[in-house]
Amino acid sequence: MTDLIKPDDINDRPFTSPMSSRRAALAAGLAFTGVPALNALVAPGRANAATGFTTPAGASLTGPTHDLTTGRGNVDAYLKLTSNLDMKSTHFGWIEGKVMGVAPGGPLKEICGFRGVGCNRLLPYDGPEYGFRRVLREVVFYTDLETGEILEEMENPYTGEKVRVVPVANDPFNAIFRETWPEAPSYGGLNTEKREPKPFILNWNIIGGKLMMEISVHLYYPNALDPKIWVRESSGPMNRVTETFIYSASLDDLQNPDLTTIPSTGAWGRTTPWLPWLLMGQAPGHCQYNCMFADVKGPEDMPDQKIVEYIAKNYPKFLDAPTEWEEPSLSSLEWYAREQEPAPPGGV
Repeated sequence: MTDLIKPDDINDRPFTSPMSSRRAALAAGLAFTGVPALNALVAPGRANAATGFTTPAGASLTGPTHDLTTGRGNVDAYLKLTSNLDMKSTHFGWIEGKVMGVAPGGPLKEICGFRGVGCNRLLPYDGPEYGFRRVLREVVFYTDLETGEILEEMENPYTGEKVRVVPVANDPFNAIFRETWPEAPSYGGLNTEKREPKPFILNWNIIGGKLMMEISVHLYYPNALDPKIWVRESSGPMNRVTETFIYSASLDDLQNPDLTTIPSTGAWGRTTPWLPWLLMGQAPGHCQYNCMFADVKGPEDMPDQKIVEYIAKNYPKFLDAPTEWEEPSLSSLEWYAREQEPAPPGGV
C-alpha cells in the first residue's frame, strides 16, 4: 500500500494511547467508547441563555415540569433522556456506526463497523445534593463493513497484519449525577483531574417541538497500557480522548410529569488513539468514531437481532442492568490492560 504505516515508525507527538468511555464508552466510554446515551458526563456544559430560549409558540427552557436553567431540572431532564427516573426499570440503548482511521498522507479510511447495547438503572443518591447514582454495563462489537457480522479477527488496513479483535465489554461503568457537574472518572485511579464545582447545566436548544442538547467531553490522563510493556498496543504514556454527543427528543415528552423516561435519538463521535488490538504502537494517527444511537424499549426492539442473539449466548448479563453499585468503574482501555496479554513482537 502507498499509505502503509508501520507500527514501529514512531514519531514524537503530543497525544497518545488507545482508549473507550465506556464507554469510553461507549464510553465510554462506551469507552474505547461507551454507548453514548449511557456514558457518564464529565465536562462542564453551558446554559443556552439566562432567561431560556423560546420558540414563537412560547415553549421555554424554564418549565413547566423541568426547569432547564437549574441544576435539579438538568439532572431530571438528562436522566429522563438517558435512563428511567422510576429507579426500577432497566433502560436500554442501541448504538451503530463506523470506526475510521486518521493517518498522515491520505483521506480517512473506514476500518470497521461498531454496534451494540448498553443498559443502566438509577439508584438513590445519599449525598447532600439532589441526585442519583447510575449503574451501567455495555457491550459493543466491531463488525464487518459489508456484512455487519461480528469480527473476531480482521486484516489491519494500514499494516496488512491479521489482528484479533477485542470488543467493548464494560461492567460496570457507573456515575453519580447531582446538581453540580460530576467529577471526571478516575479510571481506577489513573485520572486525578480535579475541577471547580459548577452547576449541572447543559446546552439545550428548542427547535420547533424538538428539544436538542449537545455535550463535548475532553480527557487527558495516564495510559493504562504502559508502552514499555504493551509495546505493540500502547501509543504512549498518556491518553487523550474527545467525545461529542448530540441528543434529540420531544419537548412535550420531556415536560410531561407522568413520564419517567422518554425516547431520544442522537449522534456520538469519539476521537481516540489507535485501538490497542490494531497493534499500531506509536505510529502517527488515531481513530475516529462516527455513530448514531437511540433508546429502545428492550432487546426485542433492537434493529439487529443477530447481535442480540449473540449477546444472549455469549454475554447474557449485558441484557440487564446492574442492581447495585460496584467498583472499580473502568473504561475499555483499563479492562483491556486487565484482561488481555501483550502481543508478541512482530508486525509488518
